[in-house]
Amino acid sequence: MRNTRQRRQQILQLLVQHGSVQVADLVERFGVSSVTIRADLSQIESQGLATRTHGGASLLRTPPLEQDIHEKDTLNLPLKESIGAHAARLVKPGDNIIIDSGSTTMTLARHLRGHRDVTVMTNGLNIAWELANAPGVNLLLTGGQLRKESLSLHGSQAEASLTTYSFDTLFLGVDGLDLQFGLTTHNEAEASLNHRMVERARKVVVLTDASKFGRVSLHRIARLDQVHAVITDAGISDDYRDGLQRLNIETIVVGASA
Repeated sequence: MRNTRQRRQQILQLLVQHGSVQVADLVERFGVSSVTIRADLSQIESQGLATRTHGGASLLRTPPLEQDIHEKDTLNLPLKESIGAHAARLVKPGDNIIIDSGSTTMTLARHLRGHRDVTVMTNGLNIAWELANAPGVNLLLTGGQLRKESLSLHGSQAEASLTTYSFDTLFLGVDGLDLQFGLTTHNEAEASLNHRMVERARKVVVLTDASKFGRVSLHRIARLDQVHAVITDAGISDDYRDGLQRLNIETIVVGASA
C-alpha cells in the first residue's frame, strides 16, 4: 500500500510539472503494468485533479502551493483565533492531547496557556514556544528532523516517539479537506507523521478555516471517516456542511468574535 501511495503521489507531481502524462512512459518509469498505471490515473481522476485521455491523463486542477508558516500566520487570523479559542474549550483537566504543527493549531496553544493538568505532545516548534511557560501544561516534543518551512518536526524519530502513547484527542491542521479524498497536506513526511497521530488518538478534531474546503494537496493524511469533528468558520458552504453531516462528523462553526 505504501508503494502504491508513493507511486501515485509521484505521478501527480509529474502531472503538475508537465501538464500531462502517458501510460507507456509511466509503465517504463515505475516498472509496473499498464493495468496498474491506469488504476493509478483513475484514482487521481477521482480526486478531481486530472482527467483521463487516450493513452494517459491531463492535469485538471493544480494542488495549491505551499506557504511558509510566517505567511500562514497572517492569513485569516481573526477566524483562526476563534477556531483556536473554541478548540481550547474542549480540553479538560486531565486530558492528554496531540497538537499538530500549523498556524491555526498555534492559536489553540495560545488559548491553552491558562489550562491546568493537561499533557500536550506536539511536533510544532511554534506550538512548543507558545506553551513553554504555561505552568499547568506538561509539554512533550516528538523530536525528529526540523522542516523550516512549517517549523515542524518529522521523520522516523518523530513517528517512533508516538508508539508508546495513547491520547484522548488529536487537534489536526490541514492544507486541504475534500469530501472524496479526505485530509491532505503538502509534505509527504508530515502526512506520514499526521497519519500516525490519527492512529494514536481516540478522537480526531480538525481545525481549519473554510478556505481549505475543496482543496486537495499532494499527500493524504487520513480518510474523513477517521475524523470525529471539524471546527471551522461561517465561510463553510452548504454542500460541505451537509457532506460532513452525512459522514456523521460534528461540524462546529465559529465566528471571528468567538
